[in-house]
Amino acid sequence: MTMLELKGVRTNYGPIEALRGVDVTVQAGEIVTLIGANGAGKSTLLMTICGNPRPNAGMVLFEGRAINDLPPHETARLGIAQVPEGRRIFPRMTVFENLQLGATLSDPAHFDADAAYCFDLFPILKQRRDQRAGTLSGGEQQMLAIARALMSRPRLLLLDEPSLGLAPLIIRRIFDVIADLNRTRGMTILLVEQNAYHALKLAHRAYVLQQGLVVMQGGGKDLLANPEVRAAYLEGGAH
Repeated sequence: MTMLELKGVRTNYGPIEALRGVDVTVQAGEIVTLIGANGAGKSTLLMTICGNPRPNAGMVLFEGRAINDLPPHETARLGIAQVPEGRRIFPRMTVFENLQLGATLSDPAHFDADAAYCFDLFPILKQRRDQRAGTLSGGEQQMLAIARALMSRPRLLLLDEPSLGLAPLIIRRIFDVIADLNRTRGMTILLVEQNAYHALKLAHRAYVLQQGLVVMQGGGKDLLANPEVRAAYLEGGAH
Protein backbone atom coordinates (compact mmCIF):
# COMPACT_ATOMS: atom_id res chain seq x y z
CA MET A 1 0.00 0.00 0.00
CA THR A 2 1.26 3.47 -0.88
CA MET A 3 1.56 5.54 2.29
CA LEU A 4 3.13 8.72 0.91
CA GLU A 5 3.27 10.10 -2.60
CA LEU A 6 4.68 13.33 -3.96
CA LYS A 7 3.59 14.16 -7.50
CA GLY A 8 5.32 16.95 -9.39
CA VAL A 9 5.94 18.90 -6.19
CA ARG A 10 7.41 22.36 -6.55
CA THR A 11 8.33 24.39 -3.48
CA ASN A 12 9.75 27.90 -3.28
CA TYR A 13 11.63 29.85 -0.65
CA GLY A 14 10.84 33.33 -1.85
CA PRO A 15 12.14 33.57 -5.42
CA ILE A 16 14.23 30.39 -5.09
CA GLU A 17 12.65 27.19 -6.38
CA ALA A 18 13.97 24.56 -3.97
CA LEU A 19 11.96 21.63 -5.39
CA ARG A 20 11.40 21.59 -9.14
CA GLY A 21 8.82 18.93 -9.84
CA VAL A 22 9.68 16.05 -7.49
CA ASP A 23 8.06 12.61 -7.63
CA VAL A 24 8.64 10.35 -4.60
CA THR A 25 6.70 7.32 -3.38
CA VAL A 26 6.94 5.55 -0.04
CA GLN A 27 5.16 2.24 0.47
CA ALA A 28 3.89 1.19 3.89
CA GLY A 29 6.58 -0.68 5.79
CA GLU A 30 9.49 0.67 3.74
CA ILE A 31 12.61 2.58 4.62
CA VAL A 32 13.19 5.07 1.80
CA THR A 33 16.17 7.40 1.82
CA LEU A 34 16.92 10.66 0.04
CA ILE A 35 20.56 11.44 -0.58
CA GLY A 36 22.21 14.43 -2.22
CA ALA A 37 24.58 17.29 -1.63
CA ASN A 38 23.90 20.30 0.58
CA GLY A 39 21.23 22.47 -1.04
CA ALA A 40 19.77 19.62 -3.10
CA GLY A 41 16.32 20.11 -1.55
CA LYS A 42 16.24 17.14 0.82
CA SER A 43 15.23 19.00 3.98
CA THR A 44 12.82 21.16 2.00
CA LEU A 45 11.08 18.00 0.81
CA LEU A 46 10.51 16.81 4.39
CA MET A 47 9.31 20.24 5.49
CA THR A 48 6.93 20.39 2.52
CA ILE A 49 5.38 17.07 3.56
CA CYS A 50 4.74 18.58 6.99
CA GLY A 51 3.13 21.69 5.51
CA ASN A 52 5.76 24.36 6.12
CA PRO A 53 6.47 25.55 3.48
CA ARG A 54 3.52 24.47 1.40
CA PRO A 55 4.10 23.41 -2.19
CA ASN A 56 3.13 25.91 -4.85
CA ALA A 57 2.50 23.15 -7.40
CA GLY A 58 1.99 19.40 -7.41
CA MET A 59 0.39 17.11 -4.85
CA VAL A 60 1.40 15.59 -1.52
CA LEU A 61 -0.75 12.54 -0.74
CA PHE A 62 -0.85 10.58 2.52
CA GLU A 63 -2.67 7.29 2.09
CA GLY A 64 -4.37 8.75 -0.97
CA ARG A 65 -5.51 11.94 0.77
CA ALA A 66 -4.18 15.30 -0.43
CA ILE A 67 -2.49 17.07 2.49
CA ASN A 68 -1.05 20.06 0.63
CA ASP A 69 -3.24 22.57 2.46
CA LEU A 70 -3.07 21.11 5.95
CA PRO A 71 -1.23 23.09 8.65
CA PRO A 72 1.62 21.20 10.36
CA HIS A 73 -0.38 20.33 13.50
CA GLU A 74 -3.07 18.66 11.38
CA THR A 75 -0.42 16.74 9.45
CA ALA A 76 0.95 15.51 12.77
CA ARG A 77 -2.51 14.31 13.80
CA LEU A 78 -2.56 12.03 10.75
CA GLY A 79 0.40 10.11 12.18
CA ILE A 80 3.36 11.89 10.54
CA ALA A 81 6.22 12.78 12.88
CA GLN A 82 9.43 14.58 11.97
CA VAL A 83 12.82 14.48 13.66
CA PRO A 84 14.18 17.78 12.35
CA GLU A 85 17.72 18.61 11.37
CA GLY A 86 19.50 20.08 14.37
CA ARG A 87 17.31 18.06 16.81
CA ARG A 88 15.36 21.07 18.17
CA ILE A 89 14.75 19.54 21.55
CA PHE A 90 13.52 21.83 24.34
CA PRO A 91 16.80 22.54 26.17
CA ARG A 92 15.40 23.93 29.42
CA MET A 93 12.99 21.05 29.88
CA THR A 94 14.05 17.69 31.26
CA VAL A 95 14.35 14.57 29.14
CA PHE A 96 11.07 13.31 30.60
CA GLU A 97 9.27 16.60 29.90
CA ASN A 98 10.43 16.45 26.27
CA LEU A 99 8.88 12.99 26.01
CA GLN A 100 5.67 14.29 27.54
CA LEU A 101 5.50 16.99 24.86
CA GLY A 102 6.04 14.37 22.18
CA ALA A 103 3.08 12.41 23.51
CA THR A 104 0.65 15.34 23.28
CA LEU A 105 -1.23 13.89 20.29
CA SER A 106 -1.39 10.28 21.48
CA ASP A 107 -3.72 8.50 23.90
CA PRO A 108 -2.54 9.14 27.49
CA ALA A 109 -3.27 5.48 28.26
CA HIS A 110 -0.21 4.53 26.16
CA PHE A 111 2.20 6.97 27.77
CA ASP A 112 3.88 4.71 30.33
CA ALA A 113 4.38 1.87 27.85
CA ASP A 114 5.68 4.22 25.16
CA ALA A 115 8.10 5.93 27.54
CA ALA A 116 9.36 2.52 28.69
CA TYR A 117 9.86 1.49 25.06
CA CYS A 118 11.91 4.65 24.36
CA PHE A 119 14.01 4.04 27.47
CA ASP A 120 14.63 0.47 26.28
CA LEU A 121 15.76 1.81 22.90
CA PHE A 122 18.00 4.45 24.49
CA PRO A 123 18.95 3.38 28.05
CA ILE A 124 21.07 6.51 28.52
CA LEU A 125 17.87 8.60 28.38
CA LYS A 126 16.48 6.66 31.34
CA GLN A 127 19.62 7.58 33.30
CA ARG A 128 19.20 11.21 32.20
CA ARG A 129 15.43 11.28 32.72
CA ASP A 130 15.40 14.25 35.11
CA GLN A 131 18.31 16.10 33.47
CA ARG A 132 17.77 19.25 31.41
CA ALA A 133 17.90 18.32 27.75
CA GLY A 134 20.26 21.18 26.93
CA THR A 135 22.97 19.58 29.07
CA LEU A 136 22.97 16.32 27.08
CA SER A 137 25.70 15.47 24.59
CA GLY A 138 24.94 15.81 20.89
CA GLY A 139 24.35 12.09 20.53
CA GLU A 140 22.05 12.00 23.54
CA GLN A 141 20.09 14.96 22.17
CA GLN A 142 19.64 13.11 18.87
CA MET A 143 18.37 10.05 20.74
CA LEU A 144 15.94 12.30 22.62
CA ALA A 145 14.70 13.90 19.40
CA ILE A 146 13.93 10.45 17.98
CA ALA A 147 12.31 9.28 21.22
CA ARG A 148 10.18 12.43 21.39
CA ALA A 149 8.89 11.74 17.85
CA LEU A 150 8.16 8.09 18.72
CA MET A 151 6.00 9.18 21.66
CA SER A 152 3.40 10.40 19.16
CA ARG A 153 3.05 6.81 17.82
CA PRO A 154 3.75 7.86 14.23
CA ARG A 155 2.80 5.77 11.24
CA LEU A 156 5.31 7.67 9.09
CA LEU A 157 8.59 8.83 10.62
CA LEU A 158 10.56 11.54 8.83
CA LEU A 159 14.22 11.71 9.84
CA ASP A 160 16.34 14.68 8.75
CA GLU A 161 20.11 14.11 8.97
CA PRO A 162 20.04 11.99 12.16
CA SER A 163 23.79 11.26 11.98
CA LEU A 164 24.92 14.87 11.51
CA GLY A 165 27.86 15.78 13.72
CA LEU A 166 27.84 12.55 15.72
CA ALA A 167 30.67 10.17 16.60
CA PRO A 168 30.86 6.92 14.59
CA LEU A 169 29.73 4.73 17.52
CA ILE A 170 26.64 6.89 18.06
CA ILE A 171 25.91 6.91 14.32
CA ARG A 172 25.91 3.12 14.29
CA ARG A 173 23.54 3.06 17.27
CA ILE A 174 21.15 5.51 15.60
CA PHE A 175 21.06 3.45 12.39
CA ASP A 176 20.59 0.23 14.38
CA VAL A 177 17.54 1.80 16.04
CA ILE A 178 16.10 2.92 12.69
CA ALA A 179 16.47 -0.63 11.34
CA ASP A 180 14.91 -2.04 14.52
CA LEU A 181 11.89 0.29 14.33
CA ASN A 182 11.25 -0.88 10.79
CA ARG A 183 11.90 -4.56 11.43
CA THR A 184 10.08 -5.04 14.75
CA ARG A 185 7.36 -2.39 14.53
CA GLY A 186 6.89 -2.23 10.77
CA MET A 187 7.38 1.53 10.93
CA THR A 188 7.48 3.37 7.62
CA ILE A 189 10.49 5.69 7.48
CA LEU A 190 11.60 8.43 5.10
CA LEU A 191 15.23 9.25 5.82
CA VAL A 192 17.20 12.27 4.62
CA GLU A 193 20.89 11.65 5.13
CA GLN A 194 24.24 12.94 3.91
CA ASN A 195 25.95 9.78 5.14
CA ALA A 196 25.05 8.00 1.92
CA TYR A 197 26.83 4.77 2.77
CA HIS A 198 24.84 4.07 5.94
CA ALA A 199 21.59 5.35 4.43
CA LEU A 200 21.78 3.24 1.26
CA LYS A 201 22.86 0.17 3.19
CA LEU A 202 19.77 0.50 5.37
CA ALA A 203 17.13 1.57 2.82
CA HIS A 204 14.82 -0.59 0.76
CA ARG A 205 14.71 2.13 -1.90
CA ALA A 206 16.45 5.44 -2.46
CA TYR A 207 16.24 8.66 -4.44
CA VAL A 208 19.13 10.94 -5.41
CA LEU A 209 18.30 14.66 -5.41
CA GLN A 210 20.26 17.29 -7.28
CA GLN A 211 19.24 20.94 -7.32
CA GLY A 212 15.63 20.17 -6.52
CA LEU A 213 15.22 17.31 -8.98
CA VAL A 214 15.21 13.52 -8.63
CA VAL A 215 18.04 12.41 -10.92
CA MET A 216 18.23 8.74 -9.94
CA GLN A 217 16.22 6.17 -8.01
CA GLY A 218 16.38 2.46 -7.27
CA GLY A 219 16.97 -0.13 -4.58
CA GLY A 220 19.22 0.99 -1.75
CA LYS A 221 21.82 -1.69 -2.40
CA ASP A 222 21.62 -1.09 -6.16
CA LEU A 223 22.47 2.58 -5.73
CA LEU A 224 25.16 1.68 -3.20
CA ALA A 225 26.86 -0.31 -5.97
CA ASN A 226 26.24 2.30 -8.68
CA PRO A 227 29.55 3.80 -9.91
CA GLU A 228 28.08 7.29 -10.37
CA VAL A 229 26.64 7.31 -6.87
CA ARG A 230 29.85 5.96 -5.38
CA ALA A 231 31.94 8.60 -7.13
CA ALA A 232 29.64 11.48 -6.18
CA TYR A 233 28.56 10.56 -2.64
CA LEU A 234 30.72 7.77 -1.27
CA GLU A 235 34.22 8.99 -2.10
CA GLY A 236 34.94 5.70 -3.79
CA GLY A 237 33.05 3.79 -1.11
CA ALA A 238 35.70 4.50 1.53
CA HIS A 239 33.39 5.11 4.50
